[in-house]
Amino acid sequence: MKILAFAGSTSSTSINKELVKFVLKSFQKDEINLIDLNDFSMPVFSVDLEKKGFPDEAHNFLKQIEECDTIICSLAEHNRSYSAAFKNIFDWASRINVKVFQDKPMFLMSTSPGGFGGGNVMNTAKTFFPQFGADIKETFSLSKFYENFDSESGVINPEMLKDLNSKIENFKNQIKK
Repeated sequence: MKILAFAGSTSSTSINKELVKFVLKSFQKDEINLIDLNDFSMPVFSVDLEKKGFPDEAHNFLKQIEECDTIICSLAEHNRSYSAAFKNIFDWASRINVKVFQDKPMFLMSTSPGGFGGGNVMNTAKTFFPQFGADIKETFSLSKFYENFDSESGVINPEMLKDLNSKIENFKNQIKK
């Protein structure tokens, strides 16, 4: 199985990328394509720029999705919504193909330093991603990242780790071909 994985952040110290990397350890037998949103930097979307054509990076992002079997992502929450970088990529890509996620099964995650674990962006994505072709099979939010995650061990809160592992197994069972 080909997995496309990414964090909805361009931060070099992205906690969402750390969460994605940890989850990917459960998919070691699969082909993994962990992309960095910094490789898809584009001008801020506008209809005026759209009239001049679409950036190659938007086409390339969609190609990454086209070539995968499933998507694992963790969204950063900035001011209770998507990061500006992710939203810009999403805006450009959706103008090329409204089904950005191309009906691929998705494991959707979020984390944040706070107690809500990126819950606002998670709720927004759970509502809107299916309208853009995401087949969300499972979700997970990790609250209080710095208290519940260690860079060497991953999720260190036993209850949260049990919940995450259960969701990973459930996701795997749903996407088996």
